[in-house]
Amino acid sequence: MNILANDGISPNGLAALQAAGHTIHTDFIEADALEAFINGHGIDGLLVRSATTVRQPLIDACPTLKFIGRGGVGMDNIDVEYARSKGITVFNTPASSSQSVAELVMGHLFALSRFLNESFAAMPTRGASDFKALKKAYGKGVELRGKRLAIVGMGRIGQSLATYALGAGMDVVGVDRESGTCPVTWEIGGTAVTVDVPLVSMEEALATADAISLHIPAQAGGGSVIGAEQFASMKDGVVLVNAARGGVVDEDALLAALDSGKVRAAGLDVFVGEPAPRADVLAHPRVAATPHIGAATVEAQGRIGLEIAEIVSHLASEVNA
Repeated sequence: MNILANDGISPNGLAALQAAGHTIHTDFIEADALEAFINGHGIDGLLVRSATTVRQPLIDACPTLKFIGRGGVGMDNIDVEYARSKGITVFNTPASSSQSVAELVMGHLFALSRFLNESFAAMPTRGASDFKALKKAYGKGVELRGKRLAIVGMGRIGQSLATYALGAGMDVVGVDRESGTCPVTWEIGGTAVTVDVPLVSMEEALATADAISLHIPAQAGGGSVIGAEQFASMKDGVVLVNAARGGVVDEDALLAALDSGKVRAAGLDVFVGEPAPRADVLAHPRVAATPHIGAATVEAQGRIGLEIAEIVSHLASEVNA
């Protein structure tokens, strides 16, 4: 098959696809040239991550496409149902990046609990002259152990995050479509440990959590899940982490909640308007911001590449059958 990996692919994924006899194009093609490239090269499959958007006009204009693959979890940058209605296979790689995203969220939680984002920025310029003042300013951190973490969305990433948070001694609750409990299992020193995480209502989670982490897809119609009403129902001084999609949090409401102290700090890996997020959100002193790198680890991208190669090989065998 002739495949365009427009947002790149890991070396091991590329090698696996080439070893299977596929032709892979890895140059990034800008949106206004994508249609011409796909049609001019007879592309069978398009592989994307978050940088490339695949909407109905492109799908209609590219009749050679047999599949569209998303290296990652969310597929809101693809018109999935429309593509499938045209007979195009659409897939993602939900199992490969969960651990990396979970580790980034824990990094945000640790950083925000000890003012690391602020301290890291201040020490190079003020550490030599204002050491005592900075020590006083950043010496009122808190421990994560014993704090309640509400994980909104108990899919693969949410469950992976739960294992890390439980290991850090946090009290973990989840919010999901189901009620009851969600069993999460991980290995410690060669021994498998399973904990049943209680599933509670969104209302209870927001009202009782010391920290909240969002792991939910973009909403139909682009609406937010966390807005002014939800912020008002949270505990004073809550910490919010969003490594899901920027649009699930109303950024105006977030800034207001940060300014009022309702939200003590926010860790953001995703933003409205990517790749041009709002400057006022990025510059807020109590926001720790990362540039949508949740799944961007060597290990995760390697797993994603191999998972893509496996899926493509299966699709190729069906086409050739």
